[in-house]
Amino acid sequence: MRSIKTSYQDPLDLIWISTANQLGIQIVRDESVNATWDGVDTLRLGTDATLDPDDCLAQMIFHELCHALVEGPDSFAQEDWGLFNLEYDPATDNPSAAIHEQACLRFQAVLSDEYGLRGFLAPTTDFRTFYDSLPDDPISETGLPDVILATASLDRFKVCPWNCVLRRALGATAEILAIVRPFASGDSLWRFGDRQVDADRSKID
Repeated sequence: MRSIKTSYQDPLDLIWISTANQLGIQIVRDESVNATWDGVDTLRLGTDATLDPDDCLAQMIFHELCHALVEGPDSFAQEDWGLFNLEYDPATDNPSAAIHEQACLRFQAVLSDEYGLRGFLAPTTDFRTFYDSLPDDPISETGLPDVILATASLDRFKVCPWNCVLRRALGATAEILAIVRPFASGDSLWRFGDRQVDADRSKID
C-alpha cells in the first residue's frame, strides 16, 4: 500500500490557524458548538458540517479575534471574552450583548476594509443584516454606544502587540483572494470579496 506522509489543508485555514497559534490560541473543531473561548488557550469552532455554507474557518477566527480586541486585554482570561455575563441595558433599550456584537462588527468592517475583505470575511450570523447595512465609514455615526466602543478599540489596536500578526494574515488573505477569484465560478464565496462587489455582482469580471 502507498505510504501517505502528507495531508492537504486549505491555504486560509493554514494562515488563520497559524495566526491564532502565534497569539497563544489553539483552534479545536467541535461540532457541538458554534464558537466558544475557554478563557485560557483554546478556541472551539464548529465543523464544516455544522456551519453555514458561506462560512469559513478564516472568517470565524478573524471574528473571534476581533471580539477579543474589542473587549480588551482582560477579556483573554475570561470565557467567551467576558460576553457571557452581559445583561440587558434599559438605558439604551438594547441588550448590552448586542452593543458589544455590533461594536465588534464595526471594528471588523474597518479593519477588513483596509484589505478589500469586508465582504469575504463577513459574518454569517443573524447580525449579517446589521453588518451589511454599515456605511462606508463604519464608525462615522458618532454618539452611538457601539461606535464609541469600536472607536476606542481601534485606537487601542494601533499599539496592540497583535497588530502586526493580524495584519499579516489579512494581507495574505487578500493576496490569495486576488489569485483565486478569476478561477471561481457560480456562487463561490471566492467570487465576492469586497462589499462593493457583493452589492452588485454584475461588476465581477
